[in-house]
Amino acid sequence: MSTVLIAEDDLAIRDLLTFLLDTSGHHVLACADGGSALATARREHPDLAILDVNMPGIDGIEVCRALRGTADTRPMPVLMLTSHGQWLDVSTGFAAGADDCLVKPFEPSELMSRIETLLERPGTAGPPAAS
Repeated sequence: MSTVLIAEDDLAIRDLLTFLLDTSGHHVLACADGGSALATARREHPDLAILDVNMPGIDGIEVCRALRGTADTRPMPVLMLTSHGQWLDVSTGFAAGADDCLVKPFEPSELMSRIETLLERPGTAGPPAAS
């Protein structure tokens, strides 16, 4: 079982993400803002972080940069969620160190596929890659 950190200020989206991950057998750490997400990531060392780009206070971009700037959280895969489909917004997420970006609204099956792909990468605690 993998532990997934969610940082999303929209309660409906946070609840949807939590439901999808819970029903797929993952342990979920859900946060409503970037500051609590960063503290949780440093304390719990989840296997994957899903960060909303636009949050009050510390946004997802800043959280991603902070995760990449610390040795113990640097290897953690990061999936950025953005409600802005413009290339500049997506490229900003990648420039901050995100492993993948997904535009809202998203198809749940696409989200879960991307999550499983990130968790199967070597160095994560997710299920082993199929051979």
